[in-house]
Amino acid sequence: MKYIDEYRDPTKAQQLVAQIKCLAHGRRVRLMEFCGGHTHAIGRYGLGRLLAPEVELLSGPGCPVCVTSASDLDYAIALAGLPDVLLATFGDMLRVPGSRGRTLQHARGEGADVRLIYSPLDALALAEAHPERRVVLLGVGFETTAPGMAATLLQAEAQGVPNLALLSLHKLTPPAMRAILGSGEIQLDGVIGPGHVSTVTGSEAWRFVPDEFGVGVAVSGFEPLDMLQAIYALVQMAVSGEPRVENSYARGVQPEGNRAAQALLARCFVVDEGEWRGLGRLPASGLRLAEALRQRDARALYDLAVAPAAEPAGCRCGDVLRGALRPEACPLFGTACTPRNPVGPCMVSAEGSCAAHYRYAEVAER
Repeated sequence: MKYIDEYRDPTKAQQLVAQIKCLAHGRRVRLMEFCGGHTHAIGRYGLGRLLAPEVELLSGPGCPVCVTSASDLDYAIALAGLPDVLLATFGDMLRVPGSRGRTLQHARGEGADVRLIYSPLDALALAEAHPERRVVLLGVGFETTAPGMAATLLQAEAQGVPNLALLSLHKLTPPAMRAILGSGEIQLDGVIGPGHVSTVTGSEAWRFVPDEFGVGVAVSGFEPLDMLQAIYALVQMAVSGEPRVENSYARGVQPEGNRAAQALLARCFVVDEGEWRGLGRLPASGLRLAEALRQRDARALYDLAVAPAAEPAGCRCGDVLRGALRPEACPLFGTACTPRNPVGPCMVSAEGSCAAHYRYAEVAER
């Protein structure tokens, strides 16, 4: 297929849905879509309703804003309040609550210099325009966005801009999937692998899922036919008992991934433990700046004492991120917690599961 409309062909979608239901043959197949973008695509196109009851779809931890821990957010908020710091962040982080409901937006209202950016290069431009300040770029994201942060820091080095730093809250996705599968908390028949992440990591990064856990993976794009093709492959694996890694997004993902992006990550970051909302501290799941860039590492530059973190009262976002709770089962969902007045990050982010369930009513019927 060549054009995007072909991936939204309703006739082909209906045929795939019928094939999936026939293949399942009365068996209920439980799948987890890792990526928050997939959760929203499922709601937007009504895939959960079309596939029920044969296929059950659970949301996973694939929203980088949502999995950013309260303690990391508290540090970022404290950092923004320092008089010599200009904090540059993407807009979806402004309203994410840390402890006691405080956000970067609150800090900005109290006088902190928090600037909204649309590209990491905007932070570099801010550093050039404000040589008397230290501009700290808030780095939140998975393998997809980290290379852009790395390239920006290297450009700052090349241009001799000394006052740009990074607060790296970047995370690596495979360890989170390993933690969910290894916990035994939920039983899965397959995993819909993240498309954007896998353009960098490659589809083979998910080889451990069938090899270690006996569960199939199908890397998917974000159009309805992309997702239905991935789901068909996973149902076939579950029925046959032959799990594998299937690349259902070959137009965007290669088995080996993007070598140039991987080289940028290796040059600028080292793998470290990471703290995930809902999953806790996971080994080898975070990225911190390499020693050669230590002078740009906000953590190394600012040793801030931050009070022990506390999750927002009543928020079940962590359970939602593990697939252990459906958003609508949270007692705050749709009442105390809405996109207009969010309590937890899963309702704030454009990729959040709670935001998807709230926006697309049919998702709740999955």
